[in-house]
Amino acid sequence: MQDKNFGPAQPIALALPAQRHTRQARIVWGDNVVTVGGGAPVRVQSMTNTDTVDAIGTAIQVKELALAGSEFVRITVNTPEAAAAVPYIREQLDRMGVNTPLVGDFHYNGHRLLTEFPDCAQALSKYRINPGNVGKGEKKDKQFAQMIEAAIRWDKAVRIGVNWGSLDQVLLAELMDANSRRVQPWEARQVMYEALIASALDSARQAEELGLDGNQIILSCKVSGVQDLIAVYRELARRCDYALHLGLTEAGMGTKGTVASSAALSVLLQEGIGETIRVSLTPQPGEARTQEVVVASEILQALGLRVFVPSVTACPGCGRTTSTTFQELAKQIDDYLRAQMPLWRARYPGVEGMKVAVMGCIVNGPGESKHADIGISLPGTGEAPAAPVFIDGEKALTLRGEGIAQEFQALVESYVQRRYGPRQP
Repeated sequence: MQDKNFGPAQPIALALPAQRHTRQARIVWGDNVVTVGGGAPVRVQSMTNTDTVDAIGTAIQVKELALAGSEFVRITVNTPEAAAAVPYIREQLDRMGVNTPLVGDFHYNGHRLLTEFPDCAQALSKYRINPGNVGKGEKKDKQFAQMIEAAIRWDKAVRIGVNWGSLDQVLLAELMDANSRRVQPWEARQVMYEALIASALDSARQAEELGLDGNQIILSCKVSGVQDLIAVYRELARRCDYALHLGLTEAGMGTKGTVASSAALSVLLQEGIGETIRVSLTPQPGEARTQEVVVASEILQALGLRVFVPSVTACPGCGRTTSTTFQELAKQIDDYLRAQMPLWRARYPGVEGMKVAVMGCIVNGPGESKHADIGISLPGTGEAPAAPVFIDGEKALTLRGEGIAQEFQALVESYVQRRYGPRQP
C-alpha cells in the first residue's frame, strides 16, 4: 500500500550485518586478555615480513602494525634461532609499551620448536597450526598432539589454519577416491572445498579430544579466489560454531589485492561470518607493511562494524573543480587524523567516530559539510575565493587567502579538544 505523501506504508529495512553465535576464544598474555568471537568486535590481524631472528627489527615492525590498528600480529617461527628470539621480541615490545599479542606461525617443525623452546611457547599468545604441514604418515597425529599439548600447558589459543596451497594430500586423495564412486560425482573444485573444511573440522575435533578447550580454537580455510572463499566459509560457518578467521591467501598487490579482499570479506562479514580478519597484501615497492592493516580497518569501518579513525568525506572532483586544492587538503587532513590517532585514542575517547568533510565546490560542498561534524566547502572554478566552514551543522566562519589548509587543520584540532577532551569544571 502506498501513502501518497510518504511513499510505502512500511519503512525500508535497514541493512545491518547478520549475527552468528560462536564460541569465544581468549587470547592471553601476562595479565592481558583479548576475546575473539562470542559477540566480541571483529578483530584485525596482520603479519610481519621481517626475519624473526632480528628481534629488534621485528619488534619495531610489530609496533608499527599495532599503531596502525592491528590487534594481533603474527610472526614466523620457523627455526630454532627464530624460536629463541621470540621472548626477546616480547620483551622489547613490553619495554616500548606495545601491548599487542603475538601469534606464532608454525609449519613443519612447530612440534619440536614448541617443545624445545618453552620460553617461546610461553611468550606467544596464540599458535597457528597448519594441518597440511604438521607431518606425514604415523608422525602426523603425534606431532599435532605435541603442539596441542603445548597450547594446553601454557593456556594458549590455537588457530587451525588450512590453506588450499598446502592442503593435506592424503585427505584430498581419499575424498577424490570416494567422489569417484558417487553416482553423480561432484566437481573437482567442490571436492577441494570439502577437503578444506574436513581438514579444519577433523583437526579441531582431534584437538578437543586431546583436551584443548573448544573455546580456545579458531578456524580458517584460506583460498585465493573470491567466490571460492565465500563458498567455503558459508559452509564452514554452517557446520561449526568455532570463531573463524577470514582472509584471502595471497590476495595480491595494490588495487587487485585490496579490491579482492574487500569484495570477499564484505560479503561474509555482512552475513555475520568472521571474527578476525587479515588482508594479505603484497606490499608494492616502497609501500609500508601497515597498508594491509589500513585496508582491513577500512573494510570493517565501511560496513559499520568497527570505528578506528575519523572519516573524511571528500569530493571526487569534476569540471567544476579544476584546482587540486581540495584534493591536497583532503589528503593532508586524512594523513593528519591517522597520524594523531595513537595519541588521540587515549586522550580523546570517541574521537574515532568524528566525521570531517573536505568538498570542492558549491554543488554538494555545503550540504556534505553540514552532515559532517566539521567540514569545509572550497571554491570551485569561477566561484568566489571563499571557503565556508561548517561545525555541527551550522556555518561557523569563512576562510580566505593562502593559509586555508593550515587554518582548517587548526580548527579541526580545536574541535577535537573541545568536543572530545575532558569536561572543564
